[in-house]
Amino acid sequence: MPKVTDAHLAARREQILLAAMARFAEGGFHSTGMAEVIAATGLSAGAVYRYFPSKEALIRAIVEERVLANAKGVFETILEQGIDDPVDAVAAALEIVDRVSAQGDIDVTKVAVQAWGEALRNPDILDIAQNAYATMRGYLAEVTRRAKEHGRLPPETDPEEVAKTLQSLVMGYVIQRHIMGDVDREHYTAALQALTSQREAVAPTR
Repeated sequence: MPKVTDAHLAARREQILLAAMARFAEGGFHSTGMAEVIAATGLSAGAVYRYFPSKEALIRAIVEERVLANAKGVFETILEQGIDDPVDAVAAALEIVDRVSAQGDIDVTKVAVQAWGEALRNPDILDIAQNAYATMRGYLAEVTRRAKEHGRLPPETDPEEVAKTLQSLVMGYVIQRHIMGDVDREHYTAALQALTSQREAVAPTR
């Protein structure tokens, strides 16, 4: 019997992950059973369970390797670009979100929204998500520190608190894209810029 190569094993695992992501994106993690995933792969149950012994193991792999790895890559790219303005950091994140969501047949951001819901009921996924998003929040805190050092923000600014707000803006954009369907990056970024831009305001009269 010919030896199964590592490349073949990796390709088969990828096949299962992609099929599962498509099913979960459509039906959600909780409502989609392994039988549906197995049917979507075109493989036998034994072949699928060889790589992922349970639905939980499959969900964990998707969340870790696809959803959160993509999100982590977004923020690493932002830091590498040398961005030192929080608004620019959000704009860069949204641009990469749009790019990632448009790749292939599966919108990874839709799977991300499903993963957030799964984290509310699955302690293992919650633990993974908390660690990953804490790391991403750290990237945004670093951008805020740069902005503070360069005089873009008041000296009393707390980078950690600003980072929480910035991360909410990115995650909120993803949610609104799928739930409201009327959000686009250019207008979203322009509105944020308008809210945070320096302006010569006249103090209100008493």
